[in-house]
Amino acid sequence: MVPLPLIAARSAWNRRTTLSLVVLSIALSVALLLGVERLRQDARDGFAHSVSGTDLIVGARTAPVQLLLNAVFRIGSASAGMRWQSFADLSAMPQVAWAVPLSLGDSHRGFPVLGTTPDYFDRVRHGRGTPLRFVAGQRFAHLFDAVLGAEVAERLGYRVGQTISLEHGSGAGIVAAHDDKPFTVTGILARTGTPIDRTVHVGLEAIEAIHLDWQGGAPVPGLSIPADMVRKFDLTPKTITAAMVGLHSRAAVFRVQRSVNAYPGEALIAILPGVALDELWSVVAVAETTLLAISTMVVVVGLAGLVAVILAGLNERRRELAVLRAVGASPRQVFALLTIEGLMVTAGGLLLGLALLVAASAAAAPLVQARLGIDLALRGLSTGELGWLAVVAGASLLACLIPGYRAYRLSLADGLTPRL
Repeated sequence: MVPLPLIAARSAWNRRTTLSLVVLSIALSVALLLGVERLRQDARDGFAHSVSGTDLIVGARTAPVQLLLNAVFRIGSASAGMRWQSFADLSAMPQVAWAVPLSLGDSHRGFPVLGTTPDYFDRVRHGRGTPLRFVAGQRFAHLFDAVLGAEVAERLGYRVGQTISLEHGSGAGIVAAHDDKPFTVTGILARTGTPIDRTVHVGLEAIEAIHLDWQGGAPVPGLSIPADMVRKFDLTPKTITAAMVGLHSRAAVFRVQRSVNAYPGEALIAILPGVALDELWSVVAVAETTLLAISTMVVVVGLAGLVAVILAGLNERRRELAVLRAVGASPRQVFALLTIEGLMVTAGGLLLGLALLVAASAAAAPLVQARLGIDLALRGLSTGELGWLAVVAGASLLACLIPGYRAYRLSLADGLTPRL
């Protein structure tokens, strides 16, 4: 007798047009499911590496997530500032290799302004340790120089050499602009997929310079210090928002954290960026769960289509199955035939789905990296992805049992008796 897999293959080939649509449906479902899983994992890795190479973030004592949101994501505002002397003492600790100050509070046309030092461009990393890179110009070197993130330059159409003005405060808190002290764009950063893209970077002393004739968050009436006169003043900041810290040895991170938290000069807190990012991700992870649930339902619909097509074809194949029974095929063999045929269709869908995933990843990787900063590097299937494939294969097996069981119950007489 001809082997059942061969019979199933020939039977499927005779109905190749209909089954090809089912294969395509399953392939698209599997590609979507694995694509969402891969994008979810890569997005989570990218989120977890929004701050790379930084061992601690230090600021005025507040909730760790609030400090992270303010210092890294430029969201919200600090409850209090960190004194400059505290930053100096932190930098002088023997375990500290480097410390970069961050000063936030101003904005430019809705984008946050960050005051920092030139070391920022050497020390800050994103992704898996990727350094910041300039696509045009260079870092700020003079008092009123500005470096733009990629999104700022793209959305506002700025180029190196243009002049911009900063606004005091952000969002609804903007009360006036610092038009009397314009900045010159000296550099534009490459896209990182992090809040750096939405940030205007200026020197820490520039933040002090534009506020010399301000007091209590408003301009001092009747006082205006021209831009060419500000260098005559002491531009050392009194307070900063936070500081990013790198240590000589990561083994000392908890010891330094305890020292900062117990600092006698003022109430400070040192947070581990990775821990705070995981805590923040747990808050926003409902979105990825929802997306994964939707893609799972798409796979279920694809498998339901497989069952529907095979069941719908049973009425047309009743005589074919009856002939098989007449020539000696047992009910179990008929059951196995339908099950094998369904598994072949599913296997074809899985293989085509993997091919579509690889092709889509290769085609979309440059665009996703450029626009979102998510690395979709080609790689083998992860344990999680293999697990999903196993789930789909198992669900397919269960789905194929339905038409197989229906064929199993078809009797020889029912198949040979013509219907009126």
